[in-house]
Amino acid sequence: MMIYPVILCGGSGTRLWPLSRKSYPKQFSRLTGDETLFQASVRRLSGVGYAAPIILTNAAFRFIVAEQLAEIGVEPGAIIIEPEGKNTAPAILAAAEYVAVKDPNATLLVAPSDHVIPKVEAFRQAVALGSKAVEGGDLVTFGITPDRAETGYGYLELTKDPGSTAEPIPLARFIEKPGIETAKSMLKAGNFLWNAGIFLFRVQDIRTAFETHAPDLVEPCSAAVEQAIGDLGFLRLAAGPWSQLQDISIDYAVMEKASNLSVIPYSDGWSDLGGWDAVWRETDSDANGVVTSGAAVPLDCVDTLLRSENENQEVVGIGLKNIIAVAMPDAVLVADMSHAQDVKNAVKALKAKGAKQAEQFPRDHRPWGWFETLSLGQRFQVKRIMVHPGAALSLQSHVHRSEHWIVVQGTARVTVGDAVQLVTENQSVYIPVGSKHRMENPGKVDLHLIEVQTGSYLGEDDIIRYEDVYKRDDQD
Repeated sequence: MMIYPVILCGGSGTRLWPLSRKSYPKQFSRLTGDETLFQASVRRLSGVGYAAPIILTNAAFRFIVAEQLAEIGVEPGAIIIEPEGKNTAPAILAAAEYVAVKDPNATLLVAPSDHVIPKVEAFRQAVALGSKAVEGGDLVTFGITPDRAETGYGYLELTKDPGSTAEPIPLARFIEKPGIETAKSMLKAGNFLWNAGIFLFRVQDIRTAFETHAPDLVEPCSAAVEQAIGDLGFLRLAAGPWSQLQDISIDYAVMEKASNLSVIPYSDGWSDLGGWDAVWRETDSDANGVVTSGAAVPLDCVDTLLRSENENQEVVGIGLKNIIAVAMPDAVLVADMSHAQDVKNAVKALKAKGAKQAEQFPRDHRPWGWFETLSLGQRFQVKRIMVHPGAALSLQSHVHRSEHWIVVQGTARVTVGDAVQLVTENQSVYIPVGSKHRMENPGKVDLHLIEVQTGSYLGEDDIIRYEDVYKRDDQD
């Protein structure tokens, strides 16, 4: 039986701010290892018995997804672009409709892209156990054996105490995130597991479940898939029928109503990294319970997370206890560990005051590479730009600004008007206001340059685009 991984990769949570933001959420970050959470998720669901992964994401993240897959050498089965976020039910149904055309007898393993599951082989064994129930027509979900009274997760009530077994157990009911006293009583009872939001089922069974329990979703979702358009290796779902879909989770739409649902208990380590306290728990600490990352120095600290995301920015903690301190180039978070779930409120407060740090990541990722602002004044801006080998920015011009490019690493092929030249390290080129221009990286190493902009308006929307190999309609 071939298992088709379906990886949901469109979310943008706020509880890991300032590292996770709307423009570059946590699944694309290296939070607990050398690979991003998304990359680790893809690897976990790859190998013998697994088909190429089906990725569900949005237009803003499509090139990030493709780049991170390429970094780990994984060719996707499809990268499906949702026109707008509609929660997990439409996304999962779209994946089922897409796979059904290729293999109507396929089994889907649906998983978020931002979970930590350190014991890969143990998880695959749990999937193998679940496959037996799937063959009998069950919809299978995975429940995590709780090790504490957690109020940040939903729960699954089983029909019996699983004990030490990992065999499928019928589900009694879903339970929303509880209060602390309820969580304590469920922990003591023994037949309650955390809801991991991971599912295993046959295409035919989940389609039948939608037809039975959420029929209003079927026709527009099917139409969105049937009318989908290929675009540079991505598959864009049709926006018209997709807009008719209800924004609803798979739990509400189907799972809470289905009678053929069973649970595989899993107790070999899992976290959704739903807050900085979870990152602290899932990362190796020193003898005092201190976790550091980057340029961070703890002095007489206990049970503390110190994290610097800038190699030139030292974070020093002195005499701290139960503290989270995360430093980004443009924002710093300091919080008591017990208030980790309140970070989302900080993001709301920043949005209310109009601070760009609320949602915008300091490094702006584009299909050709990335850029970051080093200095910004009333009539000038200095950027650092990185262009991948073989990549090219669009042919464009600006109405309000001129630009000066200084190459500091690699070689650039620069077009200004009708002139094309190679610009190497320590060389520069000037682009007057209104001139058509393009930058390309013809080499085999990353191209780094400094861009100095001057003019009356420096916004990213001051772009007239003439040609673009990435066929974008957003700003470059």
